[in-house]
Amino acid sequence: MSRAGGQTFVYDNPPLIAAHQSVVGPKEGKGPLAAWFDTVLEDDLLGQKSWELAEMEMVRRCVQAALNEARLTDEEVQAMLGGDLNNQIIASSFAARALGVPFIGLYGACSTFAQALVVGSALISGGYLDNAVCAASSHYCTAERQFRFPLELGTQRPPQASWTATACGCALLKKDGNPGGLRVTCGTVGRIIDLNVSDANHMGAAMAPAVFDCIAAHLADMGRAGADYDLIATGDLGWIGRELLLELANAAGLDLPPDRLIDCGASLFYQEQDAHAGGSGCGCVASVACGWLMKRLEAGDIKRLLLVGSGAMFSPTSSQQAQSVPGIAYAACIERED
Repeated sequence: MSRAGGQTFVYDNPPLIAAHQSVVGPKEGKGPLAAWFDTVLEDDLLGQKSWELAEMEMVRRCVQAALNEARLTDEEVQAMLGGDLNNQIIASSFAARALGVPFIGLYGACSTFAQALVVGSALISGGYLDNAVCAASSHYCTAERQFRFPLELGTQRPPQASWTATACGCALLKKDGNPGGLRVTCGTVGRIIDLNVSDANHMGAAMAPAVFDCIAAHLADMGRAGADYDLIATGDLGWIGRELLLELANAAGLDLPPDRLIDCGASLFYQEQDAHAGGSGCGCVASVACGWLMKRLEAGDIKRLLLVGSGAMFSPTSSQQAQSVPGIAYAACIERED
């Protein structure tokens, strides 16, 4: 593994995405990407006694499905990298407990799946692991209770608010495998960017500057332009945040072709589904990437994808102490090997 510029890892031995699985809830299963997901839940409680237990079970099922797809046993897994939005990332850590696999907990808010790809690929390319599971999840009901208001209160949501996806995505990385698959070729670690957005509901405004900064750093480090990618997929900016990102790019003269830029949060729901500004949550970019985007790569519709996960790095504690909402982003380049 080598470095390019100030923030980008180049994986000289790019890991193979040997398997990938996506699970979404009933609302997401009625959106425009429904046919691309591997599992659409009929019951977002999954037969559990609480929403938090349901999210843990959703992660366990998603990871187990990916292992089954790759014909890998729990005992053969060398590391699971993952996170979620719950206190102390309990959905991911308790799922790892149930699976009995080595666990590296990560927290990048909604950017956690891209963060896991960047870190997991570095560990494999550097020769420290032969395989790694990268997963991230979110659940609408757990996130509302964690960051906003319990659903029982019936609190009205402002129009700029995003809708936390009930979803999970999992990708199994391996050191080697059959040629012709998908490989993570490079990854960029973003910086914390804070433009003093104080509205804890306006995730698009809080995260767009960090996404812009990460994309700009990636392109500069790799000596590339936006047009060098068949698709640039951002995570969870929603309809409003995507427009803000384009405004930032235009103001800075950054080559970011609008026809090659999609946002996972803006793609997950129809606008008439009353998702307000669009989808968000760790599971949003994870499920869209492991469902729609990776399957399009495998089909040959696109050959080079830049996946840019974005996260709002705030908590109930920071909001109660009148702190602003900083953003973070991580970028992973996924390419289809001919």
